[in-house]
Amino acid sequence: MTAKEPAEIAKVAAATGAKKVHRTWDRVLVSAFLAGAYISFGALVAITVSSGLDPETWGTLPTLFMGAAFTLGLVLVLIAGSDLATGNMMLVPLGAMNGKINVADVVRNVTLVLVGNLLGALFVAYFLAVSTGVIGDADSTGSAQLTFTRLAEIADGKTHHTAWETFLRGVGCNWLVCLAVWMSLAATGVSGKILAVFFPVMAFVAMGFDHVVANMFFLPAALFAGVEGANWGDTLTNWLLAGVGNLVGAVVFVGTSYWYLFLRDQPDAAPRTGSEPAERA
Repeated sequence: MTAKEPAEIAKVAAATGAKKVHRTWDRVLVSAFLAGAYISFGALVAITVSSGLDPETWGTLPTLFMGAAFTLGLVLVLIAGSDLATGNMMLVPLGAMNGKINVADVVRNVTLVLVGNLLGALFVAYFLAVSTGVIGDADSTGSAQLTFTRLAEIADGKTHHTAWETFLRGVGCNWLVCLAVWMSLAATGVSGKILAVFFPVMAFVAMGFDHVVANMFFLPAALFAGVEGANWGDTLTNWLLAGVGNLVGAVVFVGTSYWYLFLRDQPDAAPRTGSEPAERA
């Protein structure tokens, strides 16, 4: 089967967003927990593959390697199936714009998914990254010391920007992430979805943009590992600014833009039904 055209993607995306609110809170929370864990797996492997690469030798290539590895997270979210807040920030409001659900549904869903994502990210950060020794501490040696140093660099970089810079990095991040989700809806096979996801996600990581769920892993992991200077005040500030930026990137630059282009004059449009599975992001 050929890939969907943009107008078809818009209809599928709106219907998918509406379906996400018609589940019990416990199912949404479990699904969101899994997504937080999946993104954290991507973040953890991104740290490991980019550790120990001297910038004087490698330049900015470590960020490219990191971006390529991090795509694992969104691939797991989309293919295995789970709820990621940054994707829902585009899909669920789009369902509301298309008249399928209301604003209260959007707020409830995105809030609950953020909570679940946070729990999943904290679980992986504490138990599977730090407690396992994959991320070391200041006294570690060998590969654990390299991953600790890399995590410290990432955490420091994410908490030493101005509020405006962090917000804009959040906007750019989720514009690209939501485009990845959007394009994955065009594909009918697993390989096509993975290819659609790879380049936008690789790009946002390589450029140093801020993804609130990824930062729910990076920054607490730095705290749990004892990175000097890491603190909850900077962490919460980053989450707030990056999260608001992610919301703007999703709603304004992807959801609203494509609603205006393809759905504004078709409020009751619905996607094809049949064998097509519901997409999750």
